[in-house]
Amino acid sequence: MSQIRKLAAILAADVVGFSRLTGADEDRTLARLRALRSDLIDPTIAVHNGRVVKRTGDGILIEFRSVVDAVRCAIEIQNGMVERNAGLSPERRIEFRVGIHIGDVVEESDGDLMGDGVNVAARLESVAQPGAICLSEDAYRQVRGRLDLQVSDLGDTQLKNIAEPMRVYSLQVHAAAKATPAIKVGSATKEDASPQPALPDKPSIAVLPFQNMSGDPEQDYFCDGMVEDIITGLSRIKWLFVIARNSSFTYKGKSVDVRQVGRELGVRYVLEGSVRKAGARVRITGQLVNAVTGAHVWADRFDGELADIFDLQDQVTTKVVGAIAPKLEQAEIERAKRKPTESLDAYDYFLRGMAAFYQFAKPSNEAALTLFSRAIELDSDFAAAYGMAARCYLQRKGFGWVGDREREIAEAERLARRAADLGRDDALALCNAGFALVVVVGALDEGAALIDKGLALNPNLAWAWFFSALAKAWLGQPEIAIAHAARAIRQSPQDTQMFGMQAAAAFGHFVAGRYDEAFASAEVAVREQLNFLTGQCVLAASGALAGKLPAAEKAMANVRRLNPALRVSNLKDFLPFARQEDFDRWAEGLRKAGLPE
Repeated sequence: MSQIRKLAAILAADVVGFSRLTGADEDRTLARLRALRSDLIDPTIAVHNGRVVKRTGDGILIEFRSVVDAVRCAIEIQNGMVERNAGLSPERRIEFRVGIHIGDVVEESDGDLMGDGVNVAARLESVAQPGAICLSEDAYRQVRGRLDLQVSDLGDTQLKNIAEPMRVYSLQVHAAAKATPAIKVGSATKEDASPQPALPDKPSIAVLPFQNMSGDPEQDYFCDGMVEDIITGLSRIKWLFVIARNSSFTYKGKSVDVRQVGRELGVRYVLEGSVRKAGARVRITGQLVNAVTGAHVWADRFDGELADIFDLQDQVTTKVVGAIAPKLEQAEIERAKRKPTESLDAYDYFLRGMAAFYQFAKPSNEAALTLFSRAIELDSDFAAAYGMAARCYLQRKGFGWVGDREREIAEAERLARRAADLGRDDALALCNAGFALVVVVGALDEGAALIDKGLALNPNLAWAWFFSALAKAWLGQPEIAIAHAARAIRQSPQDTQMFGMQAAAAFGHFVAGRYDEAFASAEVAVREQLNFLTGQCVLAASGALAGKLPAAEKAMANVRRLNPALRVSNLKDFLPFARQEDFDRWAEGLRKAGLPE
């Protein structure tokens, strides 16, 4: 039998407690494993250029050409498992341990691998915690400068049947920010919460900001609104994976390589284009590019009257969808066509309000409220405008800009309930309304139900996953919260609201009692937005309970600066916790950090 000796990156994984799971329900366990292999594991291995060497009943051995590919594959699978385990009781969850090593192996003629490289990977897997990835020192050395992993150094560890102790590094994946590569956006470098994401196992697309060809910078809001509506239309199609608006818009005004955009956002297709508005006429051009190969898939131009703008948007959306999946049923396309309002003037004010909202400043927040209110005056049935107006009050609370508390609560509730009533089939309106009810009004169960309904209508809405993550944390469902925060981050990996998503993950870890992890996620949140009151609060509370008192006190100084009126005595008015024990720990942490009684 011929043999080939070579250097390879080896990933070994097995199911935690496989005997217990099969003993409790063998048929269901095996069925779930088969589904995981076909839906998650095998596609992820293929994307990262792995080769399955062998499978056992509860394990798998995979060969990769590089450790970077092996680690990215492992993170993608472990994050996918967190999402799939969300909502399951502990005894029904399937979790993996993973070990990764690079070393010398012998390949047999039948493709099997033997040698120390395989043995060490298997032993590393055996010492990993459920849901974790253990790396040998040799493997970690290969990736530390490329993926900038946040790991725990376990020191020299004696592995079974390995003569000398080995330095071991553990990467615990909770579907939150544990691996943060430097990702280039134009000329800038930005810290992301996960490695450059793998392609999903369904058609995926990012719509880049369209170029304003009108010669008037004041018309940027119109181009941005056009793109946002196209994103919304595409995202209603459930078999599409659509990158959220906020991540797409990080490329605005930059000269980009479409293939690099595809790698950074983890999508196969990129849509780019331009808008020229002149008087009552508008011209939209668009081109769809395969971001993997750089090949043009489709290009077209649309001319029309400004009064027909919604029809033009529908045409662009339909053409893009048709280019990706020619066999799509026309009924799906029809469901993607949704006019937000019949009033062009109302729509114009709405777009201006959205542009102001994303500036994350108090004067801009007040301007956005005025603009959304004007849109509502012009069209009293404009559900999305009610929802965004309610969300303005949510933003005010999150940043500590509240003035007349009782008046703002009443107004947010009025707007949210009107948005929910008018937008019963509008995911964005439902989610904005639901989250305003959760945070501003304190109607946790009712608001969470609206968010869930919005998610069911549009699972591509990153905002919905983000809102759901916070609601689930405050409801006392931390693992679901962490999984939903991870989904929001994956849906919009370069989002301008990444600070909120990281804060959502922090709350999930806080409620679960993992204060170190909560502190780490909260640190990322406040690094993105120093004046984010909610993020500073969870940083202070988790830091205090994790024994990081100086850092907690520093965060509390920022809390006091942002909201001098906050006290332990009025803490129940700030954020809703469904379970008393969660609130008690929250109050204890903030008290230890220095919040006055």
